[in-house]
Amino acid sequence: MTDFLTVGARRYRIHPVAAPARLPYSLRIMLENLLRHGAPAGQVAALAGWQPHGDRTEAVELHPARVFLHDTNGVPALADLAAMRDAMAALGGDPERVNPAIPAELVVDHSIIADVFGRPDAPARNAELEYERNAERYRFLRWGQASLRGFTVVPPGKGIMHQINVEHLARVVMRDGDEAYPDLCLGTDSHTTMVNGLGTLGWGIGGIEAEAAMLGQSVSILVPDVIGVRLHGELPVAATATDLVLTLTERLRAHGVVGKIVEFHGPGVTALPVTDRVTLSNMSPEFGSTAALFPIDAETIRYLRFTGRSDEHADLVEAYAKAQGLWHDPGAPPSYTDDLDLDLATVVPSVAGPRRPQDRIPLDGVKAGFREQERPPVPPDQEIGHGAVAIAAITSCTNTSNPSVMIAAGLLAKRAAERGLRAKPWVKTTLSPGSRVVMDYYGQAGLTPFLERLGFTLAGFGCMTCIGASGPLIDEVSRAVAEHDLDVAAVLSGNRNFEGRIQPEVRSNYLASPPLVVAYALAGTVDIDLTTEPLGTDPDGRPVYLRDLWPAPDEVRAVIDEVIRPEMFARAYADVFDGDERWQRLDVSGSATYPWDPGSTYVRRAPYLDGMSPEPPPLADITGARVLVKLGDFITTDHISPPGAIPPSSPAGQYLTGLGVPRHQLNTYASRRGNHEVMMRGAFANVRLRNHLAPGTEGGLTPNLLDGGRIVTVYEAARAYQAASVPAVVLAGDGYGAGSSRDWAAKGPALLGVKAVLARSFERIHRSNLVGMGILPLQFLPGQGPDELGLTGHETITVTGLTGPDIPPTLTVTADATTFEVRPRLDTPREAAYYRHGGIMPYVLRHLLAD
Repeated sequence: MTDFLTVGARRYRIHPVAAPARLPYSLRIMLENLLRHGAPAGQVAALAGWQPHGDRTEAVELHPARVFLHDTNGVPALADLAAMRDAMAALGGDPERVNPAIPAELVVDHSIIADVFGRPDAPARNAELEYERNAERYRFLRWGQASLRGFTVVPPGKGIMHQINVEHLARVVMRDGDEAYPDLCLGTDSHTTMVNGLGTLGWGIGGIEAEAAMLGQSVSILVPDVIGVRLHGELPVAATATDLVLTLTERLRAHGVVGKIVEFHGPGVTALPVTDRVTLSNMSPEFGSTAALFPIDAETIRYLRFTGRSDEHADLVEAYAKAQGLWHDPGAPPSYTDDLDLDLATVVPSVAGPRRPQDRIPLDGVKAGFREQERPPVPPDQEIGHGAVAIAAITSCTNTSNPSVMIAAGLLAKRAAERGLRAKPWVKTTLSPGSRVVMDYYGQAGLTPFLERLGFTLAGFGCMTCIGASGPLIDEVSRAVAEHDLDVAAVLSGNRNFEGRIQPEVRSNYLASPPLVVAYALAGTVDIDLTTEPLGTDPDGRPVYLRDLWPAPDEVRAVIDEVIRPEMFARAYADVFDGDERWQRLDVSGSATYPWDPGSTYVRRAPYLDGMSPEPPPLADITGARVLVKLGDFITTDHISPPGAIPPSSPAGQYLTGLGVPRHQLNTYASRRGNHEVMMRGAFANVRLRNHLAPGTEGGLTPNLLDGGRIVTVYEAARAYQAASVPAVVLAGDGYGAGSSRDWAAKGPALLGVKAVLARSFERIHRSNLVGMGILPLQFLPGQGPDELGLTGHETITVTGLTGPDIPPTLTVTADATTFEVRPRLDTPREAAYYRHGGIMPYVLRHLLAD
């Protein structure tokens, strides 16, 4: 059924949604998607008849409007598509059938490293190093752009993908000829949810699931609970949008929103600018939610016009939202599974850390919190001690998208510089915004020189410190850390601070607003109470306190109103797809299949599809498996597949140096995700991983249970098991796979022979990724877990019940003399089909071949 919507001189076909008023906004968008794509009546009824406290057993199949990727996930996704073209040709099919059926947009933003900082030439030098390290990968991306229809690339140096999405790429409402429909955006980065702040529904999916979506497959999701968060009141003078984000992250993670959608509503929403909304929505993965939606309203339309979208398009978004019941009515909220309430006036200045984004600490409690942990004594003549700030970084999409906190940081820097303060000499200070517009308005406001005077010189436009591309510490700091086992800190305006992520030598990592990042750089330590102790002294010896430098909200707003103009966005995005001369010089030619270079250390054809048969083999039980690692709670994808620098002594580093790669060119795991040989060696190689099978150690170590328990690298043990045809399994606690939607956290273990992960609970995206790679996620029954069942990890594991026509709701596990039941987390019929085929890629390829 279709209807028509007239906007100005144009007439659009729409698919009307007669959704009940109680239905949450996010589910109205999903319902439209089902109706437009002719979904089965049962799926439509499951959404249209949604009840706040109903059973959540029904899955729906959604078709995204576009797929959104970044380079470190996009390169392996493109490599998989190229490998699928090879496999299609080998099976007698047309390789060009493997081609995106919907727009696939990739932004190169995860590869630049903060090697050089605090110098005027830092952006240019870091960009040069980026191209030196990544030319192979970038040529591969250009091949994809030339060879695959609908595959678009935003070259390096343009900004961070999510900020570019919000400021330029997001449509909110798609136009395809004369048809209009919601912009359902699914991305290979968990922070794709940032676009929720613009009224666009979207969330993070694994790259392997994104590949299937690009090839026309639907994405399966259980009908979710929806949590309503009513906002009211106003933020206090001393609080920022970042403090609000950290407060809600703590509260929603504690409430429990994994696998659920959060919707914000109420009078407080009306008063929040889009830039605050997207800051909140960006952190949805840190809450644990699937998405965090702000419905469309007048502020959304204002922002679209302000950032350069055409008046015609802004008018369409407004008319469509009102016609389809997607326009926010703050006085008539839908029905929600749970209703939470937050008075913005209760928010206080805060940071989060030192290891998790939900661990909020009021600013006046940071010093006491840091001192709670015992640490070895530091020699009295050592200039820096525990808590010294080794990295202070204004970075990431989360906060650099928000002019209110960025201008606040600039004004604080101005006042500090005018009082004669400087960042402490041991602090690595970097500025890496998510948009080029930031530097435009800093320049227009005259704030750039003051930031530079404190060391916050532009380092480049990209994720950098937040993704672990923070570069080396200052040499003297690195030596002091090694010599005295110092617990030094990073303070960053990012969204992730997991162990081992930001910089391998830095143990304590704190998320903070940009102005607090500047303040901690001036103080030089987190072992300080910024609310009562001075940041430093001026040239006259007078103490300077944070309260002396903190800008008032009215002052911040006045600067924003004066300097930020729509033409800044138009100028920044006028050539967003062109790239600089380095990008244009990359040699590339289009071809149906990719000419793989066997000597490449960046892009290799992975063996997932080697020898694939036209039909899937029957499922078999998992017998005689050994435990590769036994892990605790909240194991993140960073623990499983680290994104940061490749240590020369690691299996991956030894592999690369053995091929002649110089130590200074090892680069990061994130940049080498197109090379399975590197990434399988990097599985479970995080320097902070604690494997209970190897007590007293940190890093990727485990016993080889076929060799008397000799402690070896995880890679070496896995290869030994594979050589002996022994399957491997993983034991874990709650929240397994939290964090980024990182394919290699599933791909790496799959290549190491892991057949199942037994955990107390799984994070949503990672569980989906495991299924997508043919690894069986098995959840312990309530009240059970590895420790409760007395599992040491030295047992031989057998999983039975997989050989029948249907996979039962529980399977039997035998671990030596212990037998127990587990729940296979194949949550939808589509996931069960993926598992039977050995993963998404063989499933899709077989269907393309059959068609």
